[in-house]
Amino acid sequence: MNVTLAKTAGFCFGVQKAVDTVYEIIEREKNKPEGARKQIYTYGPIVHNETVVNKVASYGVKILETEDDLRALTDGIVIIRAHGVPKSVYNILEERGIETIDASCPFVRKIQMLAKKYTYEKEKVFVIGNPDHPEIIGIIGWGEGDISTIPDIESAEKLPEGNGQRVVVVAQTTFNTDKFQQIIDILKKKFYDVNAINTICNATFERQSEAKELAKKSDAMIVIGGSSSSNTKKLFEICKNQCPETQLIQTVHDLDFNYDDAIQNVGITAGASTPKEIIEEVQNYVRNEF
Repeated sequence: MNVTLAKTAGFCFGVQKAVDTVYEIIEREKNKPEGARKQIYTYGPIVHNETVVNKVASYGVKILETEDDLRALTDGIVIIRAHGVPKSVYNILEERGIETIDASCPFVRKIQMLAKKYTYEKEKVFVIGNPDHPEIIGIIGWGEGDISTIPDIESAEKLPEGNGQRVVVVAQTTFNTDKFQQIIDILKKKFYDVNAINTICNATFERQSEAKELAKKSDAMIVIGGSSSSNTKKLFEICKNQCPETQLIQTVHDLDFNYDDAIQNVGITAGASTPKEIIEEVQNYVRNEF
């Protein structure tokens, strides 16, 4: 059996930056005298991977889930999650005088600033992506005017005719690149004057392209990632379209892999929040057990 690991599997730049930031702050506080140490919080899970979140929690880091949680703080350090947050979160932390460490992905911050700029200039902004995902909630929260989401192709098709209205279109960093272009084409056919800014990060594009090609050549595909990870779910969808024998797992314990003589080539890829050690564990298991 041939087992091929995608080159771009695992932590992307933004996730690595966020995780490194948390551990730097943990180390910094640990080296202070006991009475001078501050409680460390993250606003939401630092990344969408349960293994990473649990490991961070083992060092005493606590998760805050709501803006009311922030308002209740009197002290401590709050680390902004990799997915970014609305402007209101920064405002609350500033008002309360809480030390804030921004671990937002720089590519997400760029989209937030685009949302702020164009809505301030009275342009209509569409954000393509899942409206319930924290990244999109954060981007929408930087808008200062007409801003809304387009979750999928079906939603784009239901939009009214544009009648030449100018719109700025950005996308969730992990959105499917093919679907992004399809939605842009739909908006143009509906006669919107489209200023499309492709904000899907290059790491996502490379990861999706590579996974698609690997799935085409594989008899079975394994996609590793957190159950709440948007980019992992999109990888699974892409791979499943090319290779029906595709499964999504979080760890090696979730693997439901029955060896079959027809399966000679197995491809493995992983979401942007999946730690290297989990990927290696799955890869070694498949190579050694089948």
